[in-house]
Amino acid sequence: MDPIDCTPPEYILPGSRERPLCPLQPQNRDWKPLQCLKVLTMSGWNPPPGNRKMHGDLMYLFVITAEDRQVSITASTRGFYLNQSTAYHFNPKPASPRFLSHSLVELLNQISPTFKKNFAVLQKKRVQRHPFERIATPFQVYSWTAPQAEHAMDCVRAEDAYTSRLGYEEHIPGQTRDWNEELQTTRELPRKNLPERLLRERAIFKVHSDFTAAATRGAMAVIDGNVMAINPSEETKMQMFIWNNIFFSLGFDVRDHYKDFGGDVAAYVAPTNDLNGVRTYNAVDVEGLYTLGTVVVDYRGYRVTAQSIIPGILERDQEQSVIYGSIDFGKTVMSHPRYLELLERTSRPLKILRHRVLNDRDEEVELCSSVECKGIIGNDGRHYILDLLRTFPPDLNFLPVPGEGLPEECTRAGFPRAHRHKLCCLRQELVDAFVEHRYLLFMKLAALQLMQQKASRVEGPPSLENGGSLSSESKPEDPPGPEAGSEEEGGSAGGLAKVKELAETIASDDGTADPRSREVIRNACKAVGSISSTAFDVRFNPDIFSPGVRFPESCQEEVRDQKQLLKDAAAFLLSCQIPGLVKDCIDHAVLPMDGATLAEVMRQRGINMRYLGKVLDLVLRSPARGQLDHIYKIGIGELITRSAKHIFKTYLQGVELSGLSAAISHFLNCFLSSYPNPVAHLPADELISKKRNRRRRNRPPGAADNTAWAVMTPQELWKNICQEAKNYFDFSLECETVDQAVETYGLQKITLLREISLKTGIQILLKEYSFDSRHKPAFTEEDVLNIFPVVKHVNPKASDAFHFFQSGQAKVQQGFLKEGCELINEALNLFNNVYGAMHVEICACLRLLARLHYIMGDYAEALSNQQKAVLMSERVMGIEHPNTIQEYMHLALYCFASSQLSTALSLLYRARYLTLLVFGEDHPEMALLDNNIGLVLHGVMEYDLSLRFLENALAVSTKYHGPKSLKVALSHHLVARVYESKAEFRSALQHEKEGYTIYKTQLGEDHEKTKESSEYLKCLTQQAVALQRTMNEIYRSGSSANIPPLKFTAPSMASVLEQLNVINGILFIPLSQKDLENLKAEVARRQQLQEASRNREKAEEPMATEPEPAGAPEDSASQPQAAKDPSSPSLQG
Repeated sequence: MDPIDCTPPEYILPGSRERPLCPLQPQNRDWKPLQCLKVLTMSGWNPPPGNRKMHGDLMYLFVITAEDRQVSITASTRGFYLNQSTAYHFNPKPASPRFLSHSLVELLNQISPTFKKNFAVLQKKRVQRHPFERIATPFQVYSWTAPQAEHAMDCVRAEDAYTSRLGYEEHIPGQTRDWNEELQTTRELPRKNLPERLLRERAIFKVHSDFTAAATRGAMAVIDGNVMAINPSEETKMQMFIWNNIFFSLGFDVRDHYKDFGGDVAAYVAPTNDLNGVRTYNAVDVEGLYTLGTVVVDYRGYRVTAQSIIPGILERDQEQSVIYGSIDFGKTVMSHPRYLELLERTSRPLKILRHRVLNDRDEEVELCSSVECKGIIGNDGRHYILDLLRTFPPDLNFLPVPGEGLPEECTRAGFPRAHRHKLCCLRQELVDAFVEHRYLLFMKLAALQLMQQKASRVEGPPSLENGGSLSSESKPEDPPGPEAGSEEEGGSAGGLAKVKELAETIASDDGTADPRSREVIRNACKAVGSISSTAFDVRFNPDIFSPGVRFPESCQEEVRDQKQLLKDAAAFLLSCQIPGLVKDCIDHAVLPMDGATLAEVMRQRGINMRYLGKVLDLVLRSPARGQLDHIYKIGIGELITRSAKHIFKTYLQGVELSGLSAAISHFLNCFLSSYPNPVAHLPADELISKKRNRRRRNRPPGAADNTAWAVMTPQELWKNICQEAKNYFDFSLECETVDQAVETYGLQKITLLREISLKTGIQILLKEYSFDSRHKPAFTEEDVLNIFPVVKHVNPKASDAFHFFQSGQAKVQQGFLKEGCELINEALNLFNNVYGAMHVEICACLRLLARLHYIMGDYAEALSNQQKAVLMSERVMGIEHPNTIQEYMHLALYCFASSQLSTALSLLYRARYLTLLVFGEDHPEMALLDNNIGLVLHGVMEYDLSLRFLENALAVSTKYHGPKSLKVALSHHLVARVYESKAEFRSALQHEKEGYTIYKTQLGEDHEKTKESSEYLKCLTQQAVALQRTMNEIYRSGSSANIPPLKFTAPSMASVLEQLNVINGILFIPLSQKDLENLKAEVARRQQLQEASRNREKAEEPMATEPEPAGAPEDSASQPQAAKDPSSPSLQG
C-alpha cells in the first residue's frame, strides 16, 4: 500500500480550542482569473443609422483586446467584421484584415492571440467541472461568508444592471410578465393522469421559483428606495408599491388595522401567518379556489410582502370587491354560496368547522373560514381568497381571555401569558397531531365499551335485534378491565379493528348496526369532542376568541364545546408534544446540530418557536439532563440569536443607507467582541458637504435621519438580549456579556456569528476574527460585505414523485432491495421532471440510491450517486449545513470501500471541521464521526492518531448514551483493537473487559456478541502471555535469545470496512433462502398491521422530505434483522 499523508490539520484534532473560519471556503492562492479581453461593450455608435441598416448592419461592438488593441466590430446579417470607426470618428467600412466571420469568437481569435489561447483554456476548464457546480438552483441560497474579491471593470455587467431596473424581465423584451395570470393558469392545467400531473406540477414549480426571484429583487429595490410609491404623498411607512406586476406593502400597521391585535407587532407577523395559510390552501389544491402568489422578504430590518395582483382590484374599492368575509375584523360580515361550497371542500383536510357568526345588524352569517379571510371575484371571474392569517385556531397559551380558565397542565407551566400580539395560532402539524391523538382515544374508548358490553352479554344470553351483527364477530377477548382497551396491546388490537369496522358501518348509515353499538360510538364521539355523533370528526372554529366576533344564541353550546377543544389542544402541546420532543432527543431519534435543524424538529411536532423557553425548561428538569447537553446548548444559542435578531431589526430601521456597514459592524462588535467599548464610525467622516442643512432624499421607509444606533454599548445590548429572552421566551439568561454567555453555557462565538448572520442576512468577509481581543474590536466596516434578503415562500411539491419515493422506502425496509431501488430511480426521474436538476428532495433520493447500491455491492454506482448528493446539498442547503455534513460522511464511507483512502480521510476531516464550526465538539454525531476517522486511521496504521479520535468517540458516546449502552461497548472494542495493533495488551484487555461486561449485562451470556467478545479476550490474553514470555527470555539470556517472531496484526481493509459498516448502521446478514422467506412473511404481516394507521396518516400528514439521519440505531449489531433507520436497509439475500 502506498504511504498516504493522513495528518489532520491541528485545528480539527480532538480537544483543539481553535475554530478558524478561512478553511470554510478554501482558496487557491495562486489562482488568477484568465483574462481574454479587457473590454467588450456596445459601441457608442449604436443603433445603426438608416442607410447602414439597409446594408444589413445590426449593431456595433467596441473591443479592447488583451494586447491593448482597440477595434470596432460590425455585427451584420452576413456575420461579424472589423470596421474603421474610432472613438470619435464613424466609418462603417470594413477594416483590414477583411475577414468576415460567422461567429464573434472566431473573429476575436483572428485579431488577438491571447484571446485564442485563454478562451480555449477557459472552455476546457468549464467542461471539466461537474454540471451540478454550474446549474442554477431554483431558489437563491446566500452564503454568510465570502472571500475578498477583486472588483473588475465589466461593461456588460454594468449595462445588465441598469437595463433591468425598469422591471422588465430579462428574457421577455418589451413586456412585463402577468404573474397572477401565470400562477393561476398553471393551477388550472388538467391533472387526470401522470403525464398531465407532471406537466402541471412542473409549470407550477417553475412559475413559483421565477415569481419568488422577481419578488425578492423587487422587495430589495423598494427598501433601497429605487421604486416609486403608488401613494407618494403619504408617510413612508404607509406607502405601497407596484413593480413588475407585483404589489409590495411594508409590515407596519397602516390604518390602525391591527389596533386590537398588537399594532405594528401584529402587522409584522400577519404576513408570515398569511403565507402559512396560502401554503396550506395550495397543498389542499381545490379546483376553482385561487390564492395569491405570496412572498415575504425580510431585508435591512423591514418586512416586505410581495403579492400577485388580482385583476381589477386596483380600479375598485375594497368594500365593493369583498363578497365573502369581513374587512373590519367581524363588524360587517358577508357570505356567498359559491365560496361556502368551495371552502367546504377544504374544511375536512384543514379541520375547519363551518359555523355562523353575527354581523353588526345582528344577522346570522354562515362562514367556513375565519372572518378575516376575504373572498374577491376578480375581473377574470376567478374566486380568490386572501388574508388567510387566521387559517388555524388561536393558541390559548398566549391569549389570556378574561373569565376563561385553562386546563391544569397549562396553568402549571405559567400559562396563559400575554404575548406581544394576538395573532398566535397553533401550527398545522399540531392540529393534525392533536386530531390523530383524539382518534386513537376515540378508538380505545369505543373498544373498551364494546368489551364491557360483551362481558355483560356473556353472562346473560345475547339478545340482538339485528341478527346478531356483533356476536358473530365476538371472539372471547381479554377480560374487560380499566386497562383492557387502552394499554394491553394483545386484546385491544382486535378490539380496535372491530371498532373501526363498526364506525364505518354506522358512518355509512345503512342501518345494519344495532342501537347498542350506535350508543357506543355516540358516547365515544361525545367524549373526544367530535362534531358528528355517528363518526369521528374533530374540527376547529378559527373565530373562537377572536376580538370583535360574536356568535348567535342558538350556537352557544357548540361554541362552549369549541372553547373546550381549544383548551385541550393548548394543553396537548404542553403535555404531549414538548415532552415527546425531549424524549426523542434523549433516544437520539432526532439529532439537531444547529438552530435551523432544531427549529425544524420543533415545527415538525407543531411546537412554535415561542415555546423554546419551555422546551429548555423541560430539558433542564429532565432526569437525563447530561444526555441533552447538546440540545440545551443549541437551544440557548438559538434563544440568544433570536433575541438579538429582534433587537437588530429595529436597530437597522434607524440606519440610513450610507451608514449601513458601519452600523452592522458596530452591532456585531457589541454582540460578539470582548473589546469593552467599541466606537461606531459615523459615515460623515470621509466627506464634508457644502450645504449641511440639505434634507436627504431617499430615506428608508419609516425612519428619521438619526445616528442613535452609534451610541449602543455591549452592556446595553446584552441587557436588552436578556430582557427580550425573558419577555418573549420566558427564559432567564444568566449572563451580562458575551464572554459570560460563552462561559456559562459552553457556546462558541463563531457559532453565534454564523447563526445571527444566517438569520439576518449579513454576509461577512472570510478571514480570522479575534473575538477575544480586549485591545481592538473584532469587526471593522470593511468586514461587512453585504446584507441579503431572508425570503419565505411557498414550496410547491411533486406529489407523484414523493409517493414513489415513499413506496421505495417501504420496499427497502421490507428487504426488497431491487424493487425498492427501481421505485427510487423512478422517483428520481419524476423529481427531475418537476424540479429540474437541483432540489432538496432530489438530494434525499440520491443519498438513498447511493446507500442501496452500496448494500448491493455496487460501490462505483454508490460513489457516483453520493458525490452528486454532496454537490447538490452544498448548493441547495449551504456548504456547512448539517445535512451536507451527513452527506460528506456517507461519501467518505463509499470512498473507503472503493479503496480511495486519502479522499475518505479528507472528507471525514472536512466533516469534522464543519461540525466543530457549526456546533463544537460535544455532540453525539461527533462520536460517529470520530469512530469513522479512527477506524480509517487504524486501517492505514496511524495508531496514535487513531487512538486520539477513538478515545474521544468513547468519551462522547459514554456521555450521551450512558456508560451501559451497546454503542459504548462497541467503542471499547474499537479502542482495544488499536491497542492490540500497538502490542499494548494491558490497555487492550482493560477496554475489551469493559465491553464484555456491557454485553453480558445487556444481552446475556448466550448472545453471539458476548461470545465474540469473550473469544477476543482469550486471544488477547494469549498474546499478552506470549509477549511476556519473550520479554522474560530476553532478560534471562540477553540479546542472544532465540525469539520466535511475534504476530502483530495490522488490520485488513476488509475488517476495517466491516467495522465501518457496523458503526454507520449498515448490516449484511447472511441468510439462507428459508430464513429470507420467513422474514419476508413476518415483515409483510407487520406491514398489514401498520397499514391501517399509516393510511390515515398519509392522508393527513404534511410532506417530510428527509429520512432519519443514518447511524441512529444503538449499536446496530444488536438490532433485529432490519436496522432502525429507514435510509439504512440491511438485508442481503
